[in-house]
Amino acid sequence: MSKKRQDLISQAERLFYEHGFHSIGLKKIIEEANVALMTMYNHFNSKEELVLEVLKYREEKYFSLLQKVVKKEADVNTNAQLIAKAHLDWIATHKKGCMFLRAKEEYPAEENQINQYVITHKKTFLTFLESLHFSQNESIRLSMLLEGATSLAEVVDWNKVSKELLYTVDHAI
Repeated sequence: MSKKRQDLISQAERLFYEHGFHSIGLKKIIEEANVALMTMYNHFNSKEELVLEVLKYREEKYFSLLQKVVKKEADVNTNAQLIAKAHLDWIATHKKGCMFLRAKEEYPAEENQINQYVITHKKTFLTFLESLHFSQNESIRLSMLLEGATSLAEVVDWNKVSKELLYTVDHAI
């Protein structure tokens, strides 16, 4: 990936996460990425295409984090704890909620590619958990716990959210 394309994606990710997708225009993104408008259009045909690439980039970073901590041979409870701890590390630096659900809110039409990508992302996470020998029900439970922690981290004391997530994962999976 070219440096300019990476700069566009990185700056767009930060700006979209901090301010939302619709409130940030391309002018602000290219200004922050320090590229020309033509450079942006050489890499992306539209703002929506950039949004999709940002979501893909973010998904890669998140799954990379999880793949580094899980142990294929570990039991479900051990991996649940490892995933919960990694997720807590993730949301410690991303306390503005789930970027994917925010994208789904801002692009609500079911036929919209961004909306469809968010749904695919959430299903991919469940499949990832099932690949670690979580049952379908365990995968859903863990996903709900992580989503809830992400949401609560926006409004409840971080230490309390962290402590309760780890306790609940230990007792619910």
